[in-house]
Amino acid sequence: MDVLLQRFLHRFFRDSPEYEARKRQSQFSPPVISIKDVHAAVPRHLFEKSTFKSLFYVGRHLSLTLAFYIFATRIDSLSGSLCKVFDFHGISSSTMQFVLWALYWFWQSVSFAGIWTLGHECGHDALSPYPVVNAILGIGLHSFVLTPYFAWRITHRTHHKGTNHLERDETYIPPTRVDFKLPAAEVATKMNYKDMIEETPAFTLFKMVIRQFLGFQLYLIHNRKGNPKYPKWTSHYKPSSKLFKSEDRSLIIISDISIATMLVLLGVWINRTSFSNVWRLYFIPWVWAHNWIVTFTYLQHSDPTVPYYRNREWTFTRGALATVDRPIFGWVGRFFWHGIAHDHIAHHFFVSIPFYNLPEVTKAIKPVLGDNYYYDSTPTIYALWRSFTQCTFVEPEGEVVFFKNQQGKALREFLGTVQDSGSSASEDAE
Repeated sequence: MDVLLQRFLHRFFRDSPEYEARKRQSQFSPPVISIKDVHAAVPRHLFEKSTFKSLFYVGRHLSLTLAFYIFATRIDSLSGSLCKVFDFHGISSSTMQFVLWALYWFWQSVSFAGIWTLGHECGHDALSPYPVVNAILGIGLHSFVLTPYFAWRITHRTHHKGTNHLERDETYIPPTRVDFKLPAAEVATKMNYKDMIEETPAFTLFKMVIRQFLGFQLYLIHNRKGNPKYPKWTSHYKPSSKLFKSEDRSLIIISDISIATMLVLLGVWINRTSFSNVWRLYFIPWVWAHNWIVTFTYLQHSDPTVPYYRNREWTFTRGALATVDRPIFGWVGRFFWHGIAHDHIAHHFFVSIPFYNLPEVTKAIKPVLGDNYYYDSTPTIYALWRSFTQCTFVEPEGEVVFFKNQQGKALREFLGTVQDSGSSASEDAE
């Protein structure tokens, strides 16, 4: 038993070889890579978008979502039949019901998160060469999972224009030493860190659960974990919000109307059936889907080995490279989430390339990026816990900084660099 437990822990709670290699490269110098070289490595046919092919993927995904729903509507009758057919001694029909509902909630939540990723693709005009097709699909897909399409599209594009820029990025902005009211690094003691930021594992887990399941909606509602440059209670649902330009207001209103329409439809569904029915069929997988969405978006950028930049050292290329490709949940992430975590670096360089071409793009650009291509096969749950507990704060000064943990220690440090003026912008930044 002890041997089996050790094997289990070693398999699922370990740092990957790629992560260990980055840890050994403790002295960091920002990459100097030409955006032209990256673009030149990608065959031109991979930039082509097919409406028909994209609609096939959307249709396939929605068909699976519908199939899961149909399965769920038959769980109550199916559970009794399974107990009789397979003669499960000691297992009651109610126990079987719970098992089947748990299976439904898991797979439907995975599917809901996939619907969100397809809406994300529409937000980059990556599914069709026709903007109106992307807009119609995006509004429908994102509204179904209660995400304001145009509002989120606008701020997400801003994120791509300033990835891991401490002043310009839109979300997952790290707190600084000052935010925790810590003394300066040269005078801070172990007791300072223990008193001000060290947490018990139980409290860390509680915070993590809140962030995973509610964090995305709280970000949309009042900019939780968003850029602190915005006023308090900045919202994606407010047309006059500082997140948007004045010419965006009509689009924000359309997003709000779409969300209101979805809420009305859910209300009608509840009225015609019951709240418990809609809770089981829609809201539980919807809440659980947020856990997956936060997992892959958080792990794409939050890692102890990934740098954050301030004005002088940031370039578009460096921001794009301050991301991590992860094979999150293997084939599940590739099939249901359309590789959003598997090929995220390629996506940051080429946001308008459809997801089904990004695996080939990743292969094409890896030789150009070399050691600056960050890949991490660390098991997902452990990687999530590692980042949540080790990515605590950054220093308030310095052009290139890394996360420090609850003991005030960072895995890597900035060596200094020569400016790379040739990679400050990209034609694919949006």
